Amino acid sequence: MKKITFGTPEALVPSTFCQTFNYTETDINYDLSTIRFKTTARGCVLEFPLLEEEQIYGFGLHLKEFNHKNKRLQLSPSCGCAHPGDSHAPVPFFVSTKGYGMYFDTARSIAVSCGYSKDKQREPQLDNSIVLSNEDFYRKMELRETTVMSVEIPAAQGVDMYIMEGENIVDIVSQYNMLSGGGCTVPEWGLGVLYRAYARNTDEEVIKLAKHFRENDIPCDILGLEPGWQSNSYSCSYVWDKERYPNHEKMVKYLTDNGFHINLWEHAFINANAPIYKAMHDYSADYEILKGLVPDFATEEGRRIFAEYHKDYLVDKGIDGFKLDECDDGSWSFPYCTQFPSGLDGEQYHHMFGVLYMQAILEALGDNPTLSEVRNAGALSASYPFVLYSDEYDHKHFIRAMLNSGFIGVLWTPELRHGDSKKDLIRRLQTTVFSVQCLINAWYCPEMPWKEYDCEEEVKELLQVRKSLVPMLKQSFDNYHTTGRPPVRALVSDYTSDAETYNIDDEYIFCDDLIVAPLTAASDTRKVYLPAGNWRDYWTKEPVQSGWFEVTTDRIPVYEKC
Repeated sequence: MKKITFGTPEALVPSTFCQTFNYTETDINYDLSTIRFKTTARGCVLEFPLLEEEQIYGFGLHLKEFNHKNKRLQLSPSCGCAHPGDSHAPVPFFVSTKGYGMYFDTARSIAVSCGYSKDKQREPQLDNSIVLSNEDFYRKMELRETTVMSVEIPAAQGVDMYIMEGENIVDIVSQYNMLSGGGCTVPEWGLGVLYRAYARNTDEEVIKLAKHFRENDIPCDILGLEPGWQSNSYSCSYVWDKERYPNHEKMVKYLTDNGFHINLWEHAFINANAPIYKAMHDYSADYEILKGLVPDFATEEGRRIFAEYHKDYLVDKGIDGFKLDECDDGSWSFPYCTQFPSGLDGEQYHHMFGVLYMQAILEALGDNPTLSEVRNAGALSASYPFVLYSDEYDHKHFIRAMLNSGFIGVLWTPELRHGDSKKDLIRRLQTTVFSVQCLINAWYCPEMPWKEYDCEEEVKELLQVRKSLVPMLKQSFDNYHTTGRPPVRALVSDYTSDAETYNIDDEYIFCDDLIVAPLTAASDTRKVYLPAGNWRDYWTKEPVQSGWFEVTTDRIPVYEKC
């Protein structure tokens, strides 16, 4: 790995706030003379060559995008995925199939063009074929030649770039994760089943829900409470609601006595009813959101006030997990011109919001282990024990996000909420079971989502499968912490020399030795690709040949190395 400084980098960048940043320089083979740098009225630009067959991955937690070769992205924190580059985790890091990756240490919304021609003198060549489909369009625009990648960083007049090399993509990603201090450590219970209760539940209804899990032997390790636990939400008071939760101490004791951990929903916009409202006034932005303060967690005092309150009022009373919502960049959130006491502007804070919010909550948790949830993350996030989620709900998008998470040092959950049919519910739960966090988010469901389809036994069976996977997951997370090797990743990560894997965005490696190929409700049949090696069916233990084949099954197709 090698750091190269171009121009004059900004002072407030992700590495500034990474408490476990760990850069160790080594020799690299990359030809630095091929990189071009310039400043413009818009900021600064880096350019470097991409080879004809080179493929590009990373740049964020994309739901719709995968291989970025010949694509243009604007890396923006977003709660949707309307435009290429929109992401819950826009990360200025990419990996190439040519054995290298680059991290740009910036909190700006960079614009990336992943392979464009420049300064060409072409010979005339006719192609009068007519474009009638997207496939025709992409075939016609495809460039079978060396091209240029450009990375434009707005406002900045320089940047620190880190280049890392490896034999395959997973080796390069592992180095990037170790740059941020290694993968997160998680408790074994955090890898079990998390069920988020209906938002309008009362404390007695939560106890009734917990009893149902235990009396029916349905695995559940964590119960999550949604906005209704607070006396005010959107913006937040961080105070128990006296009408819905008049006996919350009794509820917390019952849950913890019966082996449940408790996770509370919140967001960081501070309502005037919050006990910390006045204390946070001088450590907040100049704009309000949802009639609440926007805290500046980049200030030590602001982070301390927020963390100490959470510790005293919630963590010390039995809470060991949080769902940190709304820290992405919705159309309603603070503008880029917002100013924060730390010196960050609105654009930079949107990129850093989730990371700084996680730091504040981890300060509140102290030595209490957790695996919690966050709506937004960014660069150098691997060491935080938080899993990302979305308001989107396309099953294929959720699968693709799992693969993309393995390129950028974040975790992702393809959570189950409801099913449009019994088949849809089961297919979604199958994917959730084979993910880093088994999350059932029933926040808008008055009853358990499977009740209307009368399939509790099938759900119970799947959750028992999840329970059996926890030891394997825990070992994979331990490796993630010490080596940076992500627990879930795309096939191209490990099999980078196999061109068949370059565009497979619906299969993934799970805990090193499994390949998972989820099915959606649309069909019980799909094509599966297994790279060269010895494989067997996870369920039947029958040997399976490598290569492409078609499978039809009610189960989720899973294959293990043997």
